[in-house]
Amino acid sequence: MKSRFRNWSDVRIFLAVIREGSTLAASRKLAIAQPTVARRIEALEHETGLVLFERDSRGFHPTTAATALLPLAEALETAADAFANRATDLTRPRPIRITAFSANFSPRVAKVFSDFFALHPDIRFEFLPGVKPLDLMAGEADIALRISRKAPDPSLICRKISVAQFTLFGAPSYAERRGLPASPDDLDGHVFVTYEPKGAPAVYHDWLTQHVKPDQIVMSFGEIELLEAAILAGHGLGVQNLRLAEPHEAAGRLIRCFPPPNEMSAQHLMLVSPDAYRRPEVKAFTKFFAPRYAAIFK
Repeated sequence: MKSRFRNWSDVRIFLAVIREGSTLAASRKLAIAQPTVARRIEALEHETGLVLFERDSRGFHPTTAATALLPLAEALETAADAFANRATDLTRPRPIRITAFSANFSPRVAKVFSDFFALHPDIRFEFLPGVKPLDLMAGEADIALRISRKAPDPSLICRKISVAQFTLFGAPSYAERRGLPASPDDLDGHVFVTYEPKGAPAVYHDWLTQHVKPDQIVMSFGEIELLEAAILAGHGLGVQNLRLAEPHEAAGRLIRCFPPPNEMSAQHLMLVSPDAYRRPEVKAFTKFFAPRYAAIFK
């Protein structure tokens, strides 16, 4: 059945008259002319088919019908306030939430953020470092910098950054004791340290387990920094990203065992939620950041 009640703004006037006791007092509260208040109450009574107030020289007195409707009117008021507050929140600038492996937030990458911030000082960022892939389509983050061996969700906006390559590295102290393998088929007699992240696929640990015996893996870590420290200390050979290992390799702290096997390669991607990309600040940042970020890995 179609409701006869159509003007929701009259609820505010109805509540003001009940609370203030007269149309004159309600008009002052609402900053609306008193005749307008009286006219809207009459219109509401006409639409609902109810007498809502008894009028006398002392003011307006709610009837039994008005008292019965009061809790529902207050619920509408609460919902309207919540609607207005939420709308206000949505118009406020929101930070751009970026998720990535912690090593992605290097000094060179930080400079790209600084350069963008210098041009857009009103835009804020929230960084969500971690190896667990957050669901961009569900709104867990706006942008992901991700290394992946499988195709991303086609609904996401995707920018290819580079091909990430990995291989085994060892410290000079390890090489002095045991030597270094020359290929993935030359791993007998060596020991390894590995990385098993929590909440993410252990891709390179799985690669190791396919090429070596279980007792050759002497240490396993859930933090990439601990793995790197173990390799540098000579406790065993470990898989490292060529780009991240580059500074240690250049300083002579790490030695590459052999060229990166093709099966270890992965796509380095910048993924953007389509909902987030509709925001002008996210679109502006993506266009600024993507080519500069890719240049770092060129």
